[in-house]
Amino acid sequence: MTEVAFVLGTRPEIIKLSPVIRSCDRHGVDHAVIHTGQHYSERLDSVFFDRLGLAEPEVNLGVGSGPHGEQTGEMLRGVERVVTDVDPDIVVVQGDTNSALAGALAASKMDPEIAHVEAGLRSFDRSMPEETNRVIVDHVADHLFAPTEKSEKYLVREGVPEHRITVTGNTVVDALERIRDVARREATVLDDLGLATGGYLLMTAHRQENVDDPDRFRSLLDGAAGAGREHGLEVVYPIHPRARGKIEEFGIDVPAPVRTVDPQDYLDFVRLLSASAAVLTDSGGVQEEACVLGVPCVTMRDNTERPETIHAGANRLSSCDPDRIRRAVTEALDTDGAWENPYGDGGAAARILRALPVSTEIDEVVR
Repeated sequence: MTEVAFVLGTRPEIIKLSPVIRSCDRHGVDHAVIHTGQHYSERLDSVFFDRLGLAEPEVNLGVGSGPHGEQTGEMLRGVERVVTDVDPDIVVVQGDTNSALAGALAASKMDPEIAHVEAGLRSFDRSMPEETNRVIVDHVADHLFAPTEKSEKYLVREGVPEHRITVTGNTVVDALERIRDVARREATVLDDLGLATGGYLLMTAHRQENVDDPDRFRSLLDGAAGAGREHGLEVVYPIHPRARGKIEEFGIDVPAPVRTVDPQDYLDFVRLLSASAAVLTDSGGVQEEACVLGVPCVTMRDNTERPETIHAGANRLSSCDPDRIRRAVTEALDTDGAWENPYGDGGAAARILRALPVSTEIDEVVR
């Protein structure tokens, strides 16, 4: 019988669950990895698993993209079938994706207990599909691993019993501790793209509410370009395939000095992020990574489920208004990156595994 089954489907989930999976490997905890295929770039996924020191998943459902209901329904069917075959004691999901939702819902109708890594995040914006996902997963989970005390307070306020909640820190710190020095030594992306440390702004934008709205997407690009021109910095944009497709569909001319480049594997992305003057993003994970790496961040959204980054002084909300983006970038560039990291000491994976009812005694030092 398998003790733990990890259900994941996107690159952020692979990154953030990798420390927990490696901890299972070190301690001989019998586990399986079920990949839904929600992010369906075989090349990038293979590189991610290799660079993060993980074996290939036992199962890849290959669901791919599609409308939310169709995608989630396909995942539910596939996860239920595989969980029946694997027969785990615990199903672990991470974050707020459709893969996390499907994994938790499927397991909630079956025998395994459910563990949610990165529980308790809230944007309080129910128009975001991710907010619906994370709330539902939290309320069917048996073990909720909150990255911060603020996340724990949100869960308690919603009526989640305190004995189900463990504050662990964020596994993104564990992952970055392993990869950032390797990226500095081995990644060639700066030379490949002709970039100098501190000589560019990094940008990511892929969220549905931003790139599916042509006016909002144009405003976002105009704001990033304006900030780049104002500070004499190129804006490097590793463009998500979805966003590239929308640029073509809407006939958007990407303004200089924004330069679109191909998506990067994790090692190269961490190097790009850590060497940038600042990052402009709509990604929750990038907000965390920038905060941990000491890189000032501007979040091109109306809200964030990572308020700790704002309170630390690492992050600013700009919405997609071009003037607000430019002002936020100016403020960000005036910071020194000396804020206190709110996401813990890199011992989150050990805390998570210790809290799960597995047969092996976990003797890792929790810092």
